[in-house]
Amino acid sequence: MEASVVGDLLPRARRREQPAVVVPASDREMNYHDFFTNAYKSGNVLRFLGIRASATVAIEATPAPEPFLAFLGAAQLGARATFEPTAEARVTLVPVANEADYDPPPSSKLAVYDGPPESPTTTHWEQEVWSENPGFPETDVDPESTVLVADSERYSHRDLLAAAGDVADALALDSDSRLAIRTPLAAPATAVGVTAALLAEATMVVVGESDRAVDAEAAIIGEEVTPPEASTVTAAALSL
Repeated sequence: MEASVVGDLLPRARRREQPAVVVPASDREMNYHDFFTNAYKSGNVLRFLGIRASATVAIEATPAPEPFLAFLGAAQLGARATFEPTAEARVTLVPVANEADYDPPPSSKLAVYDGPPESPTTTHWEQEVWSENPGFPETDVDPESTVLVADSERYSHRDLLAAAGDVADALALDSDSRLAIRTPLAAPATAVGVTAALLAEATMVVVGESDRAVDAEAAIIGEEVTPPEASTVTAAALSL
């Protein structure tokens, strides 16, 4: 599909029962209908927490849908995401098990997922997402604005979509495909893999930097991985 910004990949007309994301490590799966709806809700929660265009959302990358939903929520707002959770940010999202490791300044909000927080000042992510509006208003976002910050580099919506398009073409991804994402979860290549799967309406299977066998026929891979999939693209080959 044609997309100028990452949020263009999330139209309501593309919601359906096909799996959008599968996370074998946590035995979780979410179909396109629920994934898109929760992406809209995630954007609304971030807006409620003070995220606006050019603000930063810091996310601890774990094998779960929530980090990727937060990334997409930030993208819809024209904000930037980083998977470096100690980065300076308006909102930081981490698993509840790591809540005690973070003490954000008064100007920042801490949110946790995978259970209710200990502190009354910490936002319970799932609770807020559950109660949010299941739609997202049309928002103007500049394609040249930063959508991802990683390893001190900034990547625009245009950068990410171009790299994702190259991956989708190289692997001939379509709506019947299952793409294993075998890169470190915090790496830019993972965001490219997620975006490529959405671009092609494929199913993303989030594995991380692992050789674990999963139900997928194509993969985007990191340096230390020997994948079982026959069709692959390496992170080093990405046009970022």
